[in-house]
Amino acid sequence: MPETTPRGLTRLAFGGDYNPEQWPESVWHEDVRLMREAGVTMVSVGIFSWALLEPSPGVYDFGWLDRVIDLLHENGIRVDLGTPTVCPPVWFYREHPEALPVTADGVRHEFGSRAAICHSNADYRAAAAGITTQLAERYGDHPALTMWHVHNEYGVPVSACYCDSCAAHFRRWLETTYGTVGAVNEAWGTAFWGQRYASFEDINPPRTSPTVGNPGQALDYKRFADATMRENFCAERDILHRLSPGVPVTTNFMTALSQCDSVDYWAWGREVDLVTNDHYLITDGRRTHVNLAMAADLTRSVAGGAPWVLLEHSTSGVNWQPRNPAKAPGQMARNSLGHVARGSEGAMFFQWRQSRRGAEKFHSAMVPHGGTDTRVWREVVELGASLDSLSTIRGTRTEADVAVLWDWHSWWAQNLAWRPSEDHDPRERADAFYEALYDRHLTVDFAHPEADLAKYPLVVVPALYLMTEAAGNNLKEYVENGGTLVVSFFSGIVDEHDAVHEGAYPGALRDVLGLTVEEFSPLLPGESVRITGPDGSELGGDVWTEFVVPRGADTVWTYADGLTAGHPAVTRHRLGEGTAWYVSTRLGHEGLDALLGWAAEDARLAPRADLPRDVEVVRRSGETGSYLFAINHTGTDTKVPLDTPGTELLTGERAAGRLAVPAGAVRVVRLDG
Repeated sequence: MPETTPRGLTRLAFGGDYNPEQWPESVWHEDVRLMREAGVTMVSVGIFSWALLEPSPGVYDFGWLDRVIDLLHENGIRVDLGTPTVCPPVWFYREHPEALPVTADGVRHEFGSRAAICHSNADYRAAAAGITTQLAERYGDHPALTMWHVHNEYGVPVSACYCDSCAAHFRRWLETTYGTVGAVNEAWGTAFWGQRYASFEDINPPRTSPTVGNPGQALDYKRFADATMRENFCAERDILHRLSPGVPVTTNFMTALSQCDSVDYWAWGREVDLVTNDHYLITDGRRTHVNLAMAADLTRSVAGGAPWVLLEHSTSGVNWQPRNPAKAPGQMARNSLGHVARGSEGAMFFQWRQSRRGAEKFHSAMVPHGGTDTRVWREVVELGASLDSLSTIRGTRTEADVAVLWDWHSWWAQNLAWRPSEDHDPRERADAFYEALYDRHLTVDFAHPEADLAKYPLVVVPALYLMTEAAGNNLKEYVENGGTLVVSFFSGIVDEHDAVHEGAYPGALRDVLGLTVEEFSPLLPGESVRITGPDGSELGGDVWTEFVVPRGADTVWTYADGLTAGHPAVTRHRLGEGTAWYVSTRLGHEGLDALLGWAAEDARLAPRADLPRDVEVVRRSGETGSYLFAINHTGTDTKVPLDTPGTELLTGERAAGRLAVPAGAVRVVRLDG
């Protein structure tokens, strides 16, 4: 069996994507010297190097890569070796132009960027297997090799192709999935608009049509595109397992970035030996550290709670947003250690040395254009020393308080055309609920709707439009056995084929919530409603309202105005040993905090009012002990209560009673006992 941790790495992973082919060979020795100065333990190599490794069909040049890997090994730096299959060479496209992907409008992409791949193309699959085999045979037992890095960021920027090869592959996938064309007709509801198919050969990808197409077909095509990319990953992985046994194989995920919402990471997490993730701050005015925490929690959850590795983030600004601000002093360390607190076994960057040419030349790096006499470099060296002092946390696991249900298939379905309101964004609700939990200082695990939830006192459903009958039964059993459930509007509406559950809304959740919804009543832009509680207190909602009819649930808050005035807005249903809450409008932060406060009381989760806002406290524990991370994202010095004394690992000082955490700083305490 392959390892599930980087082979031979005895410290936390620290380093970045290393692209020596962009530089004269004379620079390589300087690179390695600086890597040792910074405390680099691992670098990723060769991810975009296919054109250099195979300059013409079947002709290979490994000499430069041999020298790079040997140089790194001589200096004690481990290698995460990429298969460069994200960027086929120009000669490949010259011989196989049909491997370039086609849009739904019938436009074929051109060579000149990255990831321009039709994943159904047989010639691409053969070429990818060929270069992967060559690499595995040459480097599979190299002593520097710590893990294999297949491809790069699957699904970015292209996940689906709509060419004739994909059409034929889609038909085969449908036949394997459904067995008969009649079963496809039933699943997609093709009786509507006379879309019934007589044979699989009649079916094409959901290409551009005069108006909205079949939503069941569109949803299945997203599943097919995701499965096709995964087939290609597994093909490369299996070659590497065979030729390089014992070395873990991964590919870098992008779990919480909306740019990569085409990938079902629950499924991918089962195929990699080690989960790795890339994360970049979205600087749109929101609190970026909250999204960072969310990404780390989601990645850990995809890994099944096991340690994972942050394989890419930025030392400072990125290059691909409309505006790319630099990180503030100390923010690099907070970002890096925030991921470590939530389960990462290190902090890697894109990239080691900042490029002088190409599309990403203004993306920050560990060695910036300004060289070593820069703030970024000094912070890189300081971070390397900090990570070295935390080596004993390797193998420990982050402790979570609550679960949030998350399902990429539901998002795919809800984001199709012609839903009741385009203003209801499922990702916005997930972000909002997560932020409210974060501000209550609760650490989150994410979970698939059909997962075992018994260990969580509180489970939150921010937006799950698509919910299988099995998931609905799972939540009902969870509440009956004593759990506390919070569900937001427009959840449980359709099954796995985007067919509305039979009977009244909310379909799969009617019984557990103890209510029905007669009708949705989305609001127009700028409209809002007031909801009032039994004590006369008032909250506001927007975007969405519903005509809710209690069927055993108690009304807690009521609509005070609008079309739904007098109807329940927030309900609470006691079922078995537990409780299920439902909110039928979009609450702001104040309302979500109130709702989750009530639910937390039901779940017997003690309030953590002694922790300031934007000071996060997270625990990791395992065989080497228990560790408390305190990260101060504010500009004010603060103190964090310590139930158990211990040793602060970054300063070496003893800590007891209350832990001092300076403004913008991170403290990590190894607790006694």
